[in-house]
Amino acid sequence: MSDIISAPASQAHNHSTDSTGTDGTDSTGIDSTGTDSTGTDSTVGREPEAGGLTPYLDPLRVPETLCPGSGPEKVELKSTWVRLHSQMAPTHVWAYNGQFPGPTIDVRSGQRVRIDWHNRIRSGPYPVAAGEAPAVNGAPAPSAQPGRGEGFVEIKEVADLPAWSVTHLHGAETGGGNDGWAENAVAYKDTQLSEYPNNQPATTLWYHDHAMNITRWNVYAGLVGMYVIRDEEEAALHLPGGTYEVPLILSDRNFETDGRGRPTGELLHKVRRASAVPDKETGKFVALPFSGPYTLVNGVVWPHFDVEARWYRFRLLNASNARIYNLALVDENNRPVRGVVQQIGSDGGLLPRPVAVEYDETALRGLSVAPAERMDLLLDFRALRGKRLRLVNVGGQPAGTPDPARDVLFPQVMEFRVADRPVTDRFVLPGVISSSFRRLTHETPHGHRLVVLAPPGTKGGGGHPEIWEMTEVTDGSARPGQDGVIAVTGQGEQTPKIYRRIARTFDDTLGFKVAHGDYELWSFLNLSGPTHPMHIHLSEFQVLAREVYDASGFDPAGATTTIPVTYTGSTAVPVNEQGWKDVFQVRRNEMVKVMGQFTGAHGRFMYHCHLLEHEDMGMMRPFVVMPPEVLVFDHHQAGHGGH
Repeated sequence: MSDIISAPASQAHNHSTDSTGTDGTDSTGIDSTGTDSTGTDSTVGREPEAGGLTPYLDPLRVPETLCPGSGPEKVELKSTWVRLHSQMAPTHVWAYNGQFPGPTIDVRSGQRVRIDWHNRIRSGPYPVAAGEAPAVNGAPAPSAQPGRGEGFVEIKEVADLPAWSVTHLHGAETGGGNDGWAENAVAYKDTQLSEYPNNQPATTLWYHDHAMNITRWNVYAGLVGMYVIRDEEEAALHLPGGTYEVPLILSDRNFETDGRGRPTGELLHKVRRASAVPDKETGKFVALPFSGPYTLVNGVVWPHFDVEARWYRFRLLNASNARIYNLALVDENNRPVRGVVQQIGSDGGLLPRPVAVEYDETALRGLSVAPAERMDLLLDFRALRGKRLRLVNVGGQPAGTPDPARDVLFPQVMEFRVADRPVTDRFVLPGVISSSFRRLTHETPHGHRLVVLAPPGTKGGGGHPEIWEMTEVTDGSARPGQDGVIAVTGQGEQTPKIYRRIARTFDDTLGFKVAHGDYELWSFLNLSGPTHPMHIHLSEFQVLAREVYDASGFDPAGATTTIPVTYTGSTAVPVNEQGWKDVFQVRRNEMVKVMGQFTGAHGRFMYHCHLLEHEDMGMMRPFVVMPPEVLVFDHHQAGHGGH
């Protein structure tokens, strides 16, 4: 998490172009022989290779900063080549302004910005080879193995995909017409015109492709970038800035391999089949979400970053398709380094107070970052002069140790190299970060929604996990045992409530209509499925509760409950999760309750799982925000009868 690199300053802001340079280096300044652009042999003294590549060999790249003015800002989607590691050939990517990741767009709160997302990508060849690896002995095999492996079945239709893309500014309070509706994608030479009021507190957003059915591949091809909003409250903190404020965009990738098993640089989206037999209803094999063996930070595989012995600010984003990172900071011997990391912000802005982030060796628990989550971090390197620190991804083994069973084949993420020279740093960590922050409570007048996350294998679900929108039934017209009916006994309740499913696929009838300005409490109940990072467009929310449920009474074969799903207890909401958020991890057998106000814009939006493979498979639903004066005349609200 930092922004000063060992390469010359001129190299730090070099970006990918449409081809490799004529001087033998690509546009990142990394020579294909393993020699950096200064002529130094960068392989000397490195640890053994992992997956055909040497960790911490190449310097971190820092994306260019783009500060829009009063007029429209054109951002071009381009097909280009970029070297992701100096020991690989350049990789074909699609990227904003030809940079992977795209430029960091930097604006002020209240500054209205217009961006023309101009598609300059000619159709073909698609930069991603996609396919499935079969299950072994009826069980899914680890997917994070480099290359295709045995039995890989390519999805031929992916190679023919056009450059059809729509950009969504994730976390933005903007009208439905500017939000990047998934079906409003544009093709080559067309432009998506979007306006962003930026009437939000200081925060870290990001922009990415959101095209219907193919988001997982377009994002994987490189269409991601960071977007920063600043305000006066943040400025008054005098946080580390300039070269001491650095975006860190994490993602994971897989690559084709050559005859020696070394990665070639060609992007490979390999997922595994959930079982050895196809779904009995559709006859199709069900694919699990993607996880890749190689972690990239700002488009570089396992980079290093030279820092001074002072405070740094790192804006961390998980831009992976589906990998949930469990991050720990360790030394060269994989021993935890403590007292360094403070979190000061989350998805929707600043936290009220800094939160110390420490790795729990007993529970193997570090900083959990799901796809699309952002963490605003401060790192204090003052007492670590001359040290090398490593950010690693922890599976089910001690930090820094591979765990192939959990698809953590290579735990490396990046390395920080702290300079030995002393520096003067007058920054002092404030005791209060945001004095304007207010915690929401159940006493705030609000409406209720229940969303059930149905597990794979549920009747009628095609083998994929689903989103079920539910409505409470009190007139006896629905009862457990019927398809789409579940009974839930909540905290402190003696009699279960009965809910009926009103929607389960994206194209089902619109179910949720919200009055602009209303507060709503949305409860996401995960019935025995994997962890789903749920994202709601337009508004920011606060996590009010994490409750544990006994879901054994849910019968997937009947898509109903045989006995009520029952509350068994609660877990504390972590302090660093009590700020404003728009992505919420909903774990197995858990009900997560989030509250927010739907304000700032009107129109049709969506909410979905941010595991992109789940989103594309249908875990996405629309909702509409309209003026309350208009909603009074609505005759077709789901679950309320009507005409």
